[in-house]
Amino acid sequence: MITSRTQVTEMIQSAKILKGITWRQIAEVVGQSKEWSTAACLGQMAMTKAQAEDVGELLALSDEAIAWLQVAPYKGSLPTEVPTDPLIYRWYELVNVYGTTLKELIHEEFGDGIMSAIDFSMDLQRENDPKGDRVSVVMSGKFLPYKMY
Repeated sequence: MITSRTQVTEMIQSAKILKGITWRQIAEVVGQSKEWSTAACLGQMAMTKAQAEDVGELLALSDEAIAWLQVAPYKGSLPTEVPTDPLIYRWYELVNVYGTTLKELIHEEFGDGIMSAIDFSMDLQRENDPKGDRVSVVMSGKFLPYKMY
């Protein structure tokens, strides 16, 4: 019996490793970007019935696990307030260093509001560089202005 979405994430990660499947291959089955599909597999998005069934078939998941993939998740995947994983910590550091800059520039350009993480897309690519390959991340979120009432 599955009692949490975390168990399904662990099943997916295990099957992915055992079958030698990439996130890009899973995304092709899901029919969405590798970024969205990975987030869904890691428990941060809900899949449609068809998407969940396709992933279930690819990874040999149980009907119960497939049902869990369709449940609206509790969002937020970090186990601690300050992340300890080095890669995730660098993103935390990036927001700590550049967060106020991003806030100021977004407010100057758009006004008082936020960048949506709901109406959002992201693209992660490798950039070849003779000094060492680079990670390119492009994020695009709808601007949502605060309303006066």
